[in-house]
Amino acid sequence: MTTLRTELIHRSNAYTPNTAGFEAIAGIGWHQPTQPDCRLSAARTVSVVIPAHQVGHSLSAVLDALAGQHHPHPIEVIVVDDASTDDTTTIAAAHPVVTRAVRLPRRHGAGTARTLGTHLATGETVLFLDGDIVLPPHVVTDVAARATDTAVLVGFRHNLPYSTHQDGRHLPGESPALAADHRVTWRPPVGVTLPYSGLILAESLDGRPLDHTRDLLDLGHGARYHDWDLPRMVVTAVLAVPRVAVLDVGGFEPSFDRLGWGMEDTYLGACLIAAGLLVIPLRQAVGYHLDPPDAAAQWHRKLAAWPATLAHYRALLDQPAPRGRTDQVRHTMTTLLDTCEDLR
Repeated sequence: MTTLRTELIHRSNAYTPNTAGFEAIAGIGWHQPTQPDCRLSAARTVSVVIPAHQVGHSLSAVLDALAGQHHPHPIEVIVVDDASTDDTTTIAAAHPVVTRAVRLPRRHGAGTARTLGTHLATGETVLFLDGDIVLPPHVVTDVAARATDTAVLVGFRHNLPYSTHQDGRHLPGESPALAADHRVTWRPPVGVTLPYSGLILAESLDGRPLDHTRDLLDLGHGARYHDWDLPRMVVTAVLAVPRVAVLDVGGFEPSFDRLGWGMEDTYLGACLIAAGLLVIPLRQAVGYHLDPPDAAAQWHRKLAAWPATLAHYRALLDQPAPRGRTDQVRHTMTTLLDTCEDLR
């Protein structure tokens, strides 16, 4: 039996021909913000999929930012309300930028919400966007111009405490900072077991995962940068993927949602890498992450579940990589959709 872990060891992340080819055709750098008149702006249709649970503090700002995108072509925006009890439902139903909004009758988890959104999407590329991430106006065009059937495009986030943004208002005037993402600037604790790899660092480290791996090129073939590897770089806060590929690997594994927070995006990344996709960062695709009022309590609850989801991820690495699951996903999601409230 060939396992997912074994397949990852045999996969390179040599994406330089992809980025060089784009630069030659588009006439701009891979990491440059893309102007609406870029000749490749219509290269791919884009569906933005937003899983939304208790994001009333941020969803209006997130949707306003999508309405303000400079993209010259239609953008499909799908919001899947994961049984929220705040005003998430009302915002999703009323905002004019939303193409489709549905509400799950009970909490299923972000992974299932994203899979349902992917099932509903019609775009060639799905841009997964958390319901608390505010994007600069060029990002959808950045994605549409660069996306392909074989690329996973990774964006980044700059966290803003609730006291700073106040329900999505009063955002800083400058652009969000790439260095604010923990995949870019990383200073791990010393003498403590790192949760992902189990390493214990003997001295302080000024970690620069993105820089020191040459923008993830060196993370192919199962390589690590201390506590980081290529699947762990796949974070769905801002992530663009080919819709067909996501459906083929089964979408987001729902068992993670039942266990708690974390690792469902890492597992999806591992499955897509095993299927031959390349993981390519977009340094210019940085959004503001808007903390909720109770951010500390939420992180405490999430991190309490992480050991269980991490153990489950490791167990799944020793199983065969999922493939050919499109029909299964469609059947499951069609059945789930029948239970949903159609908001828009």
